[in-house]
Amino acid sequence: MYDKILLATDGSTLSKKAVTSAISLAALTGASLVALKVVPRYPQSYFEGGLALQAAEVGRIEKQWSEEGQAVVDEVKKIAESQGVKTRALTIKSDVVSDAIIATARKHKCDLIVMASHGRKGVKRLLLGSETQQVLTHSHIPVLVLR
Repeated sequence: MYDKILLATDGSTLSKKAVTSAISLAALTGASLVALKVVPRYPQSYFEGGLALQAAEVGRIEKQWSEEGQAVVDEVKKIAESQGVKTRALTIKSDVVSDAIIATARKHKCDLIVMASHGRKGVKRLLLGSETQQVLTHSHIPVLVLR
């Protein structure tokens, strides 16, 4: 049914449920897995008058985010491979998470994207946005959303 599944994860508790489901689905169908964590390119200040960060500080923060992101997907890979699922662990830097997920799925020729939805509503959804909604809206690859 599926040959390659892209699993988008952020390491949250809800996302871990999607990890478990994606690994089970991959094992059931004999698919390989691409575990993806998207990290921001650099710290952004959303408030006017905020202090600008020094270049060294930006570099330190970017490195920390990348290392933390890699640890998340490495753990997914470890769990998946212990269940016999061939897995590739990727960390991508991008400020637009949904675009990075879709582009990675295309690049790696995935035939399914699996991700969680936090189910935010009202003002929280307006302020925080919905990466899952953006992937659903713009992806030409089927998307399995778990909650």
